[in-house]
Amino acid sequence: MHETDKDARPEVFISGRHQEVPPDPAHEFTRTTLAAGAVLWRGDPQDPEFALIHRPHYDDWSLPKGKVDPGESLPATAAREIFEETGYSVRLGKLIGKVTYPVQGRTKVVYYWMARVLEGSFAQNSETDELRWVGIDEAPQLLSYEVDTEVLAKAKKRLRLAPTTRVLYVRHARAHERKKWEGSDDLRPLDKKGRRQAEMLVPLLAPFHPTVIYSAQPQRCQQTAAPLADELGMDIAVNINFGDEAWANNRQGAIAAFDRVASGGGVPVIVSQGETIPGIIAELNPPFLKVDLEELKFKKASVWVLSFNGGELTGADYLASPLPVR
Repeated sequence: MHETDKDARPEVFISGRHQEVPPDPAHEFTRTTLAAGAVLWRGDPQDPEFALIHRPHYDDWSLPKGKVDPGESLPATAAREIFEETGYSVRLGKLIGKVTYPVQGRTKVVYYWMARVLEGSFAQNSETDELRWVGIDEAPQLLSYEVDTEVLAKAKKRLRLAPTTRVLYVRHARAHERKKWEGSDDLRPLDKKGRRQAEMLVPLLAPFHPTVIYSAQPQRCQQTAAPLADELGMDIAVNINFGDEAWANNRQGAIAAFDRVASGGGVPVIVSQGETIPGIIAELNPPFLKVDLEELKFKKASVWVLSFNGGELTGADYLASPLPVR
């Protein structure tokens, strides 16, 4: 899964202390091979153990990772590769960042997430013949690549800020054009591509193991949430305060509704709209964002993964739509 030459010197692109806003990775580099992995951990966040794997084909010790399958999202790849290489199912957490290095005339781009063990056990497989749980001090002596050591160091810092709530803030998928819709705008549904986007949000969001699903009032928001709710066996809690109508007419009510979710714990999903999401993020005014709000992306069916500690925003990751459409 990982073709690194041990003598290569990879260029490292790891996010800052709190924030990583990746562009659409498929368009970030020319001749790209995309991959995803994770820092698998267990135990006390203040004194965790990390999983390192040995791959006999390369005779190296590394972090679990692998190539993106056609049509697969990066978070789905990370969760799948972890399970295939280690036998553990996980809950994805904070995006750590990415690393890049040359492989056979292409640029290998690997995105890494935090991943907490939920269940499972290791068994030898076609990729991995040994797994060791090690502390942060032992890991650098075992890892074969300096780049993995740097990723692991970033992971340790992420655990110190383990969030109490992680909000998956979703803009609804593509709907029929407003100008061609004669009925109530609240009833304007998703179009064919929008329904496909909603379906593809399921494998994008499921690795985070959502705990509750909220939606704004419009039909297109509820339809975006429906496939995920069906997959997870959850109800959709509809609240007008999560949508653009409330943002325009009852802004304090909209802010209060979001704040209640952000302070409530767990991994809630909120499906919202194109005016509300940037408005709420502007209201949060995260000091760690490295770009102006006007430069951030809020595409349809995209997701902002927002980490909160006691109601305070401490991290923000942007996930591009799993099916970009015009």
